[in-house]
Amino acid sequence: MNMKIPNIEIETESTLDSLPPFYTASRSQTRPAISDVPSRISHAINQLPLMRLDDGASIAIGVGSRGIQSLPTIVETVSIALSERGFDPVIIPAMGSHGGATADGQRQKLADLGITEESVGCAIDAHIKTQCIGETPSGHPVHFAAAALDADGVIVLNRIKPHTNFSGTVESGLSKMIAVGLGKQRGAEAFHTAALQQGYVTTIRQFMDVIQAEPELELLGGIGVVENRQHELAVIESIPGRTLPEAEESLLEMAYDELPTLPVSDLDLLVINEIGKDISGTGMDTNVIGRYGVVSADDPSKPNIDRIVVLGLTEETQGNAHGIGLADLTTTAVLQSADLQKMYTNALASSSLTRSKLPIGLPSREDALVAGVQSTGVSDVSAIRMAVIEHTNSVSPCLISADIKSDLSQDPQWSVSDTSSLPNNEKITSELFSLK
Repeated sequence: MNMKIPNIEIETESTLDSLPPFYTASRSQTRPAISDVPSRISHAINQLPLMRLDDGASIAIGVGSRGIQSLPTIVETVSIALSERGFDPVIIPAMGSHGGATADGQRQKLADLGITEESVGCAIDAHIKTQCIGETPSGHPVHFAAAALDADGVIVLNRIKPHTNFSGTVESGLSKMIAVGLGKQRGAEAFHTAALQQGYVTTIRQFMDVIQAEPELELLGGIGVVENRQHELAVIESIPGRTLPEAEESLLEMAYDELPTLPVSDLDLLVINEIGKDISGTGMDTNVIGRYGVVSADDPSKPNIDRIVVLGLTEETQGNAHGIGLADLTTTAVLQSADLQKMYTNALASSSLTRSKLPIGLPSREDALVAGVQSTGVSDVSAIRMAVIEHTNSVSPCLISADIKSDLSQDPQWSVSDTSSLPNNEKITSELFSLK
């Protein structure tokens, strides 16, 4: 970022010396990981209504821009399974305006996730051309990728999870990927415009009605996956296109059970080491931090966090700091490395303008931490309710201050170290807060 950021001096010594001891808290795992992913994917493919198609038919496989566990394996297995059945698979980036809303950018997004024509064994058609296939009852145009319409059938692959903008019976998953991701930039913009006016769930359902009614489109369905709290694949299911979006509801319930959550719902300060698009579309999962930052939905009632400090960006996000606007404080290094082109494209396409606003930047991670503590208004720093996480997909293990330790003594899902992870006489530095 080419801008002058003031060098604010913070007196850190007394605050750091007053901080309480910190303990390591870990949450127990629930749903086990799937051991043989290719076998389960192959089985799921065989459950889809492929018999509708003739031998040699082309099948578009919609793939998004999120870092789903084992995504290259999933895509390669689907490609091989379809080829063995006598079909001609082709990958279609189903990521709306991501990748700068360009064909090269979306192809690169897939490559960053380990998905290339060589790695998955089939062609990738990243063209961003769309066709308007109809309008919703509210008069909003529904765009669909021309490359997908040209195919004889369409399958989408996606993770089903709570969305970062809204809650409802259908959130992030197959239907949203079909309605938004395969609409490319024009479709994504039309969708978000409609969602701001009438809500996300209603808009997904209306867009899906138009898409499912398109006579030139054979929507075969999709393969939905759910990850456990350790972000391992725990559920893999095929869902026929005609049953969407209702068939996603049970998987969404499972995903809510596996949602990473903070140890407690009330914090004076949350410190997050990294945010990035590879972690969440909003850089940090809004359900974890309790802040949506969108005009069409109220923030969740919990967790309630007074201050959030972000200390860094992931390498994979490549400067896209969209979501940093949900933080209160960060470092000048984060602001200097932020790519405003990517951020603003993301913010304007999703109408989530608040999320790309810039928080106050401090010269160092230590300064940002101390400014966060001081700005909470807590009079006795030794009693501050504070947690430190690596990122919102890695809430366990985390560091918690002494005041929180007693809250977890009767919680069977959380275990806390008996001894302090950071002795009272040891100064807190950025290295000590690295949980990797």
